[in-house]
Amino acid sequence: METWMKFAFAIPMVLMAIYLFPRAKQMLQNSPKGSSDDWKAFLLPIIGVALFIFLLIKMV
Repeated sequence: METWMKFAFAIPMVLMAIYLFPRAKQMLQNSPKGSSDDWKAFLLPIIGVALFIFLLIKMV
């Protein structure tokens, strides 16, 4: 890939990062904090999916 094309792709990425980082910082500061029940509700489906994938791998 030509050097000018690399710069052409990099400039929008840098501008997007400059635009998004302050907003993400604000969202993290103003977001509600999770409780242990919220983490349990998040982890149970993740563990279920991981076990299902493990089962599928073992069946092959």
